[in-house]
Amino acid sequence: METVMTCPLGSQCEEIKDNKLHICNWYIKIAGTTPQGEQVDEHRCSMAWLPLLQLETSQGMRGVASAVESTRNVQDERQKQAIESIKAIGNG
Repeated sequence: METVMTCPLGSQCEEIKDNKLHICNWYIKIAGTTPQGEQVDEHRCSMAWLPLLQLETSQGMRGVASAVESTRNVQDERQKQAIESIKAIGNG
C-alpha cells in the first residue's frame, strides 16, 4: 500500500505559483552528523524535525546531568578530606 504524507495545515512546503517559488517558513534545512556518524543535509518541515531535535536535546541534558553528578561526587570527597584534615590538626 502506498503511503502519502500530507501537511496537516493543508499547505505545500514548496510550490511554484505565478512564476515564483513559494517556500513555507517552516520548511527548514538541517545539516550535521548523526550519532552514528552519518551526514544529514536535508529539508523538512520544522514540525517534522521537532521530535528528532527534542531527542537530541534530551541526550545532551543527560550528559550534562552525568557531568554535574560526577563533579558533585568529586567535590563531596574533597570536602570530606578537608574536614578530616581540619579535625586532625585540631586534635594534634
